[in-house]
Amino acid sequence: MAKIRVYVDTSVFGGVYDEEFAEPTQSFFDRVRAGEFTILVSRQVTEELDPAPDTVRSVLTSLPVELLEEIRIDDEVRALAQAYVDVGVLGPNAEGDAVHVAAATVGRADVLLSWNFKHLVRYENIRKFNGVNAIAGYSGIDIRSPLELGHVHDEEEDI
Repeated sequence: MAKIRVYVDTSVFGGVYDEEFAEPTQSFFDRVRAGEFTILVSRQVTEELDPAPDTVRSVLTSLPVELLEEIRIDDEVRALAQAYVDVGVLGPNAEGDAVHVAAATVGRADVLLSWNFKHLVRYENIRKFNGVNAIAGYSGIDIRSPLELGHVHDEEEDI
């Protein structure tokens, strides 16, 4: 079975050190290190991580390189991101978030993982992103928080 391809936005790397988000985020990265996922990142992520504390940046650099795939921010990604802004899914001030969604879409991620509930992990926006994707000829993108991918399902809990 193929690994789930997860585009991880910048907020998830910082989530390791956020009291509210630390446990599910760390659980997710534990599963990454166990080889359950292929992690997709783009230059948008690395540029947003540049001013972050060393501890936050080290979350990315500590991941096994064989589990990482870089998604290039090229004209195709930029055009799709601009389409999200043009139709009003996101405003011009959230252009970086639009790039994350476009990179995940063009990079054929199975899911975009984020703690950004304002712009990304929002039912209404996910529907709009996928509407633009459909019109532009792309598959839909699933956007979730680490709460949904961070924990291993324990079958005994179902009893």
